[in-house]
Amino acid sequence: TSKRFHEYSYPEFFALFLFMVAGFQFMVASDNLILIFVGLETASLSLYTLIALHNRSNSYEAAVKYFTMGALAAGFFAMGSAVVYALTGSIELYQVAQVLAARLHETEIVLAILGSSVLLMVALAFKLSLFPFHTWAPDVYEGASAPLAGYMSIVPKIATLVVAVRVFGMYIDLGIEWVRDMILVLTVITMTIANLMALVQEDVKRMLAYSSISHAGFIMAAIALDTTEGTASIFLYYALFMFTNLGAFAMLWISRHKVRRFNARFDHPYEKFAGLIHIMPMGAVIMALFMLSLAGVPPFSVFWGKIYVMQAAVNAGYVWLAIVMGLNSAVAAYYYLKLIVYMFLKEPVKDVDTVYYNLSKPLMAVIGLATVATVAAIFYVQPLISYLYYMISASGY
Repeated sequence: TSKRFHEYSYPEFFALFLFMVAGFQFMVASDNLILIFVGLETASLSLYTLIALHNRSNSYEAAVKYFTMGALAAGFFAMGSAVVYALTGSIELYQVAQVLAARLHETEIVLAILGSSVLLMVALAFKLSLFPFHTWAPDVYEGASAPLAGYMSIVPKIATLVVAVRVFGMYIDLGIEWVRDMILVLTVITMTIANLMALVQEDVKRMLAYSSISHAGFIMAAIALDTTEGTASIFLYYALFMFTNLGAFAMLWISRHKVRRFNARFDHPYEKFAGLIHIMPMGAVIMALFMLSLAGVPPFSVFWGKIYVMQAAVNAGYVWLAIVMGLNSAVAAYYYLKLIVYMFLKEPVKDVDTVYYNLSKPLMAVIGLATVATVAAIFYVQPLISYLYYMISASGY
């Protein structure tokens, strides 16, 4: 939508957006650590600038925070890649796997693998906002415009997950079990901490930021399973989560005001949505639909993603992990339902000018597509998982 989205007035916006998309595509298509690094940095540097283009003080703050943490992550990735190269004489992942398999009995190799895997894990954990490298995410999402925050919660994480599947799948295939354990510990802590933090948020956008962190932890656990079913469930989960989460952020964009009328600190406090069913009935129903889906309520889209990930965990012998996922989903339901309670059961805030003007035909199309994809998931999940399973099996994962 061009309404109040003044980034469209800058020619740089479109060039930077294309650079960012190209960077992530390059990153996903590469099997070479240096080319992955180049793709990652191309996309990241474009994204930092796009956040700052929003031209608000908290957007500048968000861009600087993201740049600082991203530069640190890039340093860790470069160092991890350097250790891998020193160890094997190659940066092509298939050649690295061959060399490591032949020399795995050597003590110094095991120590070097420890160093490289920790460095690469830290770098990718920054990008996926896993605990304890998640602190930048809520501030950056809050400072960025809602469409860009929705984009950041999906696309960079999918690209990073593809790289994580390749890198850590290689280590786990070699029988290095502590890499699997490291991923499992990180993901369980990430899910739990993010859900607990989301419970106490006063701003809906910050709540969705912590929600995205929790979902990233949820899906990262599937990498530790190192099964075709687990890898297929990663892509299924994000294919379903993508529409719902983008729809939720698009609904925030509809309700954006130039002036903070409800809260001096936040743009989207819960009070802003109080009694939305009386002010904008269709908007309240659609937002409730997205919240129920994110909470994992059947038969909406994200429910099927969670079920397939938990099924993959049980089939791989990680029943305890499926139980932890189920408990975290139950906790997450509270903060999603909290917004529904505000919209349907509370009265609108008095003496406040509640205006919801920020709607245009492109935005209506995005929300409509997200709504249809969320509701119709029950019809296309089975063909989609069959297709993903076939493609991932054919690619050797």
